[in-house]
Amino acid sequence: QVHLVESGGGLVQAGGSLRLSCAASRITFSYYTMGWFRQAPGKEREFAATIVASDGSTNYTDSVKGRFTISRDNAKNTVYLQMNSLKPEDTAVYYCAAGRFSRRGLFQNEYDYWGQGTQVTVSS
Repeated sequence: QVHLVESGGGLVQAGGSLRLSCAASRITFSYYTMGWFRQAPGKEREFAATIVASDGSTNYTDSVKGRFTISRDNAKNTVYLQMNSLKPEDTAVYYCAAGRFSRRGLFQNEYDYWGQGTQVTVSS
């Protein structure tokens, strides 16, 4: 059974940083486009960032561009989300997702597997 396990969430003050990790097991990780999605309280889950399997190209939602960086280590089967200059509006549960495709992967229904989520809370 495929597992995606997120870690690194927590409580941070506005302007601070966090680094999320997502470790995957039982998939050929390098074949999978990886995404980070987030769900704020009372809102729908939304795309935050993706990194494409074939070429490592990245995509970001406008609200996180210049502050968040997605990266992957195929040797460790892990994808990361470095989050800097955090704002209260970044408060959400962050989910890792894996999809067996090589394209931008901006939509949730493209993905095959999901993690359980990790809470990020940014205080003002």
